[in-house]
Amino acid sequence: MRKTQNDTGLSYFATAAEYVREGVKNLSPSYFALVMATGIISIGTFLMEMKWIAETLFFLNNIFYIILWILTILRLLWYFTSVKKDLTNHLSGTGFFTTVAGTCVLGIQYILMYENLYIAVALLVFGILLWLFLTYTIFTTLTTQQDKPTLDKGITGGWLTAIVATQSVSILSALIASHIKQPYRIEINFFALSMWLWGGMFYIWMISLIFYRYTFFKFSPDDLAPPYWINMGAMAISALGGSVLIINAPDAPLLESMLPFLKGFTVFYWATGTWWIPMLIILAIWRHVYKKYPLKYDPLYWGAVFPQGMYAVCTFRMAKALHIPFLHYLYQTFIYIALCAWVITFTGLLKFLLNECKKINRE
Repeated sequence: MRKTQNDTGLSYFATAAEYVREGVKNLSPSYFALVMATGIISIGTFLMEMKWIAETLFFLNNIFYIILWILTILRLLWYFTSVKKDLTNHLSGTGFFTTVAGTCVLGIQYILMYENLYIAVALLVFGILLWLFLTYTIFTTLTTQQDKPTLDKGITGGWLTAIVATQSVSILSALIASHIKQPYRIEINFFALSMWLWGGMFYIWMISLIFYRYTFFKFSPDDLAPPYWINMGAMAISALGGSVLIINAPDAPLLESMLPFLKGFTVFYWATGTWWIPMLIILAIWRHVYKKYPLKYDPLYWGAVFPQGMYAVCTFRMAKALHIPFLHYLYQTFIYIALCAWVITFTGLLKFLLNECKKINRE
């Protein structure tokens, strides 16, 4: 029998629904890095007075954030077992921290670009709740598991997303503190300082294990996933957090009394992040040029775009906070590098979605 036009349409929608369900099932826990990357580049372009780019990316970022939460909620409802498996896995579990960082980066956009305190506070509260749940769920589970992978199989640069999430809470808190009156300003600044210090301690723990894994275990191109750029990104966001606290110091006696410490560690974080950049470029060349590892779209690449934007923003803020004007060459260069990386990765995402649509049409 010949199919009617109605039957063809129903078949198309059934196939499309099947593909959507499959996509939801396999949704990467790290996909909120798209929001992180888009948000930080929007902030960077805003600070460097590229207003129309900043506003366009801000608009897109709100759409990305809503879509990703819809897909995440659907995944929780339809495939809870898959979510639970990812959450308790050494390789994928820490990817969920991108939900915290993405939420807080969006909040930073609202407070910095539009001074919308109410939305920023709502996103901060949501981010803190996510941070508490994920921190104690993931690390308690990974600690109490009886069957654990060896270090070379169980740790990646993606673990540092936990630091990025922690520091994003600190930065959003500090920015909100600068927009509210005493005495809450002191209390929120103290909370921001505490989170900043915790993020720094967490980095020391984790990077020691990652660096040990780098140098004393076999390393293949497959092991050098894009999230290794967070080695630098975690330091960059820590430097940004320190810079915001330094700027807040005149209105917070505790911070003012700690200025030498804050300034020293901010430069320490920035210098460490800067050291990572040539190393990561060399390793990327080794992976894709020397070892000829194929370069194709992967949602994990958003975890490589974010650190580049964050480095531009943290250098801009640190230069202002510490009065180091000659750093303008760096942040002006890196904002364009980050923009190019975002465009390339976003083009890869569009091509990936187009190919998926073509598959549906063929079937």
